[in-house]
Amino acid sequence: MKINTNKKIINDLLSRSVSTILPSKETLSTLLENGKQLRVYTGIDPTATYVHLGHSTNYFILKRFHELGHKVIVLIGDFTAMIGDPSDKTSARKQLTKDDVLENLKTFKDQIGKILDFNNTENPIEFRFNNEWLEKLSFKDVVELASHFTVQQMIERDAFEKRLKEQKPLYVHEFFYPLMQGYDSVALEADLEIGGTDQTFNMLAGRTLVREYQNREKFVMVTTLLENPVTGEKLMSKSLGTGIGLDENPTDMYGKTMRLPDEALIQCFIDCTEMSLDEIESIKTQLDTGTNPRDVKMRLAREIVTMYHSEKLALSAEQDFISKFQKKEIPDELEKIIISSETKLIDVLIEKGMIDSKTAWRRLVEDGAVTNLETKEKITDIDFVPQEKTLIKIGKKIFIECVIG
Repeated sequence: MKINTNKKIINDLLSRSVSTILPSKETLSTLLENGKQLRVYTGIDPTATYVHLGHSTNYFILKRFHELGHKVIVLIGDFTAMIGDPSDKTSARKQLTKDDVLENLKTFKDQIGKILDFNNTENPIEFRFNNEWLEKLSFKDVVELASHFTVQQMIERDAFEKRLKEQKPLYVHEFFYPLMQGYDSVALEADLEIGGTDQTFNMLAGRTLVREYQNREKFVMVTTLLENPVTGEKLMSKSLGTGIGLDENPTDMYGKTMRLPDEALIQCFIDCTEMSLDEIESIKTQLDTGTNPRDVKMRLAREIVTMYHSEKLALSAEQDFISKFQKKEIPDELEKIIISSETKLIDVLIEKGMIDSKTAWRRLVEDGAVTNLETKEKITDIDFVPQEKTLIKIGKKIFIECVIG
């Protein structure tokens, strides 16, 4: 397989959507320019049924490596998903069963295949599962893995340190997650791992194990997370149900993109599209000189829906959005409510003073005045509990966006 060693392409590859490269960008750049074929991978745990735009950043980078001629691997963490990644979490993740995981990952390859070419025969892309090697580890093997790390290293993680200070439970099994992810790099004989900033600790654990077990270097490419630059909140979160899935229908994908904050638009163009950086810079200039952010956001939504569906469906979704929002069927700004998947909507509405009483709520429901705007169906259950991110219209004037958290 011939490797493309074009310096400009390599520099763009190592810069776009990249936070940092370890041990250094310069060392990796030199290796790529010398024409060595690298084994490059990114992993994803199937903790939900969809892959979202936040994940697409890493797959676009994998695609660029593949186009240069490098060996690309998509790793599905079907084993690690049953442990639960503690990265950036204020409490332990719910552990999934094997059946949960198998159900979640059913369409993962199809979704990721919207970006990566799994049909390429000249340089086939590997699609692997880490149960292949992790299920085979004996207790002795796990003890050996653990011997390469100290407790001090583990509790220095921000999330763990925070939980200890707040006297929240920190479970021993959570320490095993970075060991398992780290061992993935050994099993795959990886030269480079790609992951978001929240995965830095786990990826560095892999670098340690590759050095210890195989006496060689493993590069770590830390990519930017899609975050609101003002609040620091993740824009795409499976656990909060706020991700825009690659399997969304065109209308929902367009509408959810239009609800992204204005201040995150340029980063979304960089991380979630294949538009050239020069074109994105031109869009930034337009914003800086007074172009309405809504027009720019509509361009982003068209671009994203076109990538995952078609230009025709993107334009159709845009017309649907215009008829709903620009004709004021739904207001631009919605009241966002964070609600658990076990809490009745009415309890939150009363707590926030949006509804006076349960009697008033019952009357609204019985009169057909409460609508799920995602499904266009009336809500008829007075004890309605949202199970996913949902737009709801109550009466004529109340519009809310329920986010599961």
